[in-house]
Amino acid sequence: MYDYGKCETCDTPLEEKNIQQDFWIKEKLVVIEKVPAGVCPQCGEKVVNAEVGEHIAVLLKDSNRINKAPTISVPLIKYEAETVAV
Repeated sequence: MYDYGKCETCDTPLEEKNIQQDFWIKEKLVVIEKVPAGVCPQCGEKVVNAEVGEHIAVLLKDSNRINKAPTISVPLIKYEAETVAV
């Protein structure tokens, strides 16, 4: 288990969890799942260690892997100021 230390935002100890991390690559949303990260239970801040960050960079450079990966569907909502209820 990696020691992520304390949150830089609120000084709460970070907890190790697996998260989904999303990236925009050439106007394409790419989601990487099961990323080990330190997550703040107080404010939700997330950090990864250097080794995980380097591995993510390798994954994102592999266009063949990205093109062959399964896809997911996400809602697309148009922002219209007059329809927003406050």
